[in-house]
Amino acid sequence: MNWLNNKERYGALSIALHWLMALLIAAVYACIVLREKFPKGSAIAKNLETWHSMLGLFVLVLLVLRIAAQFFGTPPQLQPTMPKWQNYIAQSMHLALYAFMFAMPLVGWLLLSAEGEDIPYFGLHLPALISQSKSSAEWIKEVHEVGGIIGYILIGIHAFAALYHHYFLRDNCLWHMLPWRAK
Repeated sequence: MNWLNNKERYGALSIALHWLMALLIAAVYACIVLREKFPKGSAIAKNLETWHSMLGLFVLVLLVLRIAAQFFGTPPQLQPTMPKWQNYIAQSMHLALYAFMFAMPLVGWLLLSAEGEDIPYFGLHLPALISQSKSSAEWIKEVHEVGGIIGYILIGIHAFAALYHHYFLRDNCLWHMLPWRAK
């Protein structure tokens, strides 16, 4: 398999980043959902919050790499091609997912900053982006929680669209991003 994208399929780098980021985002959500199962302030709840933050920031780092990787090679061609209006929707959806993966870690970082919390990143402590402010923390937390709900919706639509293309339209959309090639 080629490392870079070509007209037949995405390269190994794009595929690896896609699936690694999918796993990381699932882990970010899992950490915050699991945290609710433990008493607030308990050691395990705090550890899950820390992992939530670190993995979320790691998504941001990988997003930068993923965007850079898109500049190398050409994206694969969908066969059969989609009508222009569907292509526009697909591009808009990808843009929304990228905005989500960019904004959520930054909003989380802003939230920790406003709460006066440490911003851990795998042994490093990142600087606060804003000064501590209880009122700012309250509305930033709301934005982060609403963003999380929007993320569920975007991810669900993305997964549904991939399966729709595969099982109903029977095009090669899903095959482009799978790590193995069955066709």
